[in-house]
Amino acid sequence: MVTRPFLPFVTALGLFVLSVSSLTSCKQGQSADTTSANTSAGAVATAEGSASVITAANTTEPAATPVTDPTTIPAEKIADPATILGRQQVPVLCYHQIRDWRPRDSKSAKDYIMPPALFKEQMQMLADSGYHTILPDQYYAYLTTGAPLPSKPVMITFDDGDLDQYTVAAPILEKHGFKASFFIMTVAIGRRGYQPYMDKQQIKDLSDRGHTIGAHTWDHHNVKKYQGDDWKTQIEEPNQKLESITGKPVRYFAYPFGLWNEAALPELKKRGYLMAFTLAEKKRDPQLPLLTTRRIIAGGPWSAKTLHRNMVGSFR
Repeated sequence: MVTRPFLPFVTALGLFVLSVSSLTSCKQGQSADTTSANTSAGAVATAEGSASVITAANTTEPAATPVTDPTTIPAEKIADPATILGRQQVPVLCYHQIRDWRPRDSKSAKDYIMPPALFKEQMQMLADSGYHTILPDQYYAYLTTGAPLPSKPVMITFDDGDLDQYTVAAPILEKHGFKASFFIMTVAIGRRGYQPYMDKQQIKDLSDRGHTIGAHTWDHHNVKKYQGDDWKTQIEEPNQKLESITGKPVRYFAYPFGLWNEAALPELKKRGYLMAFTLAEKKRDPQLPLLTTRRIIAGGPWSAKTLHRNMVGSFR
């Protein structure tokens, strides 16, 4: 594969934004309800906060939840694929840009752009409703061994590595004691301009503060189209770069556009990834379900009430 200059990366991102309306798999479960400012987090907590996604039998309070290094779990303790598929899924939310909408943002692009006021409202709802954030290591241990999770667990993830995830989203999360996973597109590290991205120091800082850093390819290239050296350029090199930045192993991956195919799964597995995250589509691979773990996009216009309804409805 010929190394791509930055111009195709810009083109790829432009196509990504312009084509989101056609990516129906990314919008599954989204609601047309765009009401936001008039929905109070307290009302959501009172009306809907009692709906728990993981049953009480499988949960414990956060202080009692062990965080296990997944590489120390003996192979004989890892559940078979059918058992993993049978476990109740944790709601996994996916965010992109956390900023106010701009005049040039298209209607479809706004599904991927979360105004900070709405993001604050959603995080307040989760806190008021008794949700506890978990990280991929905890989710992996739960799925493979049945390890306990906090009551009402939720996983919060961010794709691409936009700067506003660091400057805007992270402080809001940490106000509530929340931790998140950030899947970084490495070609954009340190880029500035119309849409700036985190630099190396900021990525390391998030890792040092207890968040998880994962891989999101080099330039957002569709995994279903990989051939030749693409696996090295898009998967191996980004992994190595992120590990050199954080000083920690990178074990988790998010598919660009949420798209995957069967050919990708053994390639990810042999490169050391423990879990890989899709978007919306409910299909999971029967043999390697951990590499097809579901998420839903938290739509840009969603109120806190809409988010909660879609979380509970999608991850029953």
